[in-house]
Amino acid sequence: MLAFYGGSFYMSTRISRKRENADGYMTGGGKIGFGISAASMTATWIWASSMYASATSGYQFGISGPIHYGLWGALMILLIYPFGRRIRKVAPRAHTIAEVMFARHGRSSQLMLAGSNVLGSVISLTSNLIAGGALISLLSPFTFTQGILAIGAGVLLYTLWSGFRASVLTDFAQVIAMLGAVVIIVPVVFFAAGGPGLFEAGADNLTPEQGNFFSSKAFFEQGAPYIAAVLAYAIGNQTIAQRLFAVREDLIKKTFVTATVGYGATIIGVGMLGVIALYAGIEPLGGDVNNLIPQMAATYLGPVLICVFFVMIIGSLSSTADSDLTALSSIMMADVYGQNVAGKRNANPKVMLFVGRVTMVVAVVAALGFASIQFSILDLLVFVGALWGALVFPVISSFYWKRVTNVAFTVSVLVALVAFIPVRFEWIPMTGAIAITSDVLSTVGVGVVLGLMAFGFLGRRAGLIIGTVATLASAPFAIGFLHQYSVLSGSLIAYAVSTIVCVAITMFNTSKSFDFSLIKVRTGDFDPAHEEQETKEGVTR
Repeated sequence: MLAFYGGSFYMSTRISRKRENADGYMTGGGKIGFGISAASMTATWIWASSMYASATSGYQFGISGPIHYGLWGALMILLIYPFGRRIRKVAPRAHTIAEVMFARHGRSSQLMLAGSNVLGSVISLTSNLIAGGALISLLSPFTFTQGILAIGAGVLLYTLWSGFRASVLTDFAQVIAMLGAVVIIVPVVFFAAGGPGLFEAGADNLTPEQGNFFSSKAFFEQGAPYIAAVLAYAIGNQTIAQRLFAVREDLIKKTFVTATVGYGATIIGVGMLGVIALYAGIEPLGGDVNNLIPQMAATYLGPVLICVFFVMIIGSLSSTADSDLTALSSIMMADVYGQNVAGKRNANPKVMLFVGRVTMVVAVVAALGFASIQFSILDLLVFVGALWGALVFPVISSFYWKRVTNVAFTVSVLVALVAFIPVRFEWIPMTGAIAITSDVLSTVGVGVVLGLMAFGFLGRRAGLIIGTVATLASAPFAIGFLHQYSVLSGSLIAYAVSTIVCVAITMFNTSKSFDFSLIKVRTGDFDPAHEEQETKEGVTR
């Protein structure tokens, strides 16, 4: 760990500047090239929690589990590309999606998006500390608490001074080490556990559902919720948006396609460790599935390969944890201080840098406190995805539909959350009319998800046709059935309710039409040289 974090700290000192720039601290100035961007995008998306969750899926659902997890996770990255090009076109110099929502709608929309991202990033940071603490407590004499303290301090050490620039450059080195380790570790564990003969010898350890590649249980409890979460993570996650604003605009497609392939192959491969554990009849230590991957390493790897494995996990969790810190600092710098406390014209870049660094320290302390509670990583990921689902249609429509207003955005998200939370946490009995209503809304949610995906790649007409056909085709099967799956129903209801309410309110607006070119004027750099230029442009308009 000393070598890993010491090396990362050395890299950050090599790129540090005597006078750090607020815009560089948040997005690297929007000029990051292909290699660094693709590696950073891959490293950020391949976090330790993804590896642990994919292995958990393999252990719970058999071989179809990691495929459901990795395939739909990869699709999340790919889906950012078409919407990302539109976002960069209307806001080429922005730092956060919430900042763009402030320019598009106003304060309430901005703070809702910023608040959800703060929650999501803190949960992500917490889950990475949990993953690292579990690893260290299993493979070393140190305790879980000592492990999370060491990782929190290590990530903070190399990220604090240079922010986003340190994050993306250390990501490049981390992803090389991480992918190399995956290529070695998984095959070695597979052959040490018995090789191809394991699938025959361990077949009795599987239930009929776990042995079925087309298991309906695996689809409805794992695959379908992740399909529903695809758009939510693509649109709601600031760590991804930050890289979207950082990469050169002409390299967006190449970057995101490359990251899609890298993520899918890696996560599905690591998930096979859970499948191997299932066939080998291994019980998770202490009944905690978060221990599964470290346990497999301790069982089947020698000392040298355990060190390689350690690099793989520490690299994956650190690359995401530093992304969470830079995402949180950007939100506090641009959205809280820059837009709401000082105002864009009066924002002081030096104060912004101070705010960003204090945010990182506070975030690490908060995540350490939450990590000591040791939530289930898989549950955390699903909850955040569904939460962001309420924001997807209002955010996307705000970039394409001139009539969407701040009221439509705000009310639709709040109503969707009110409908989503009781279903997700099973606070109300799903019987009678409530169950039917839930199923009808979930069916509409299926159409919304598939329609938006089609819209991103094929345009409005294709989106409307596919969304309508998907809703009608799934209705006979979904109504009377979907309410049995609370995670999936909650996510779909969030999509459906926010879409219905947003469209309904927007349709009443027949007089207001937004000029998208104003977003470019209202967002931009905070540093003095660029600020002057922005001011001149605003006066001219």
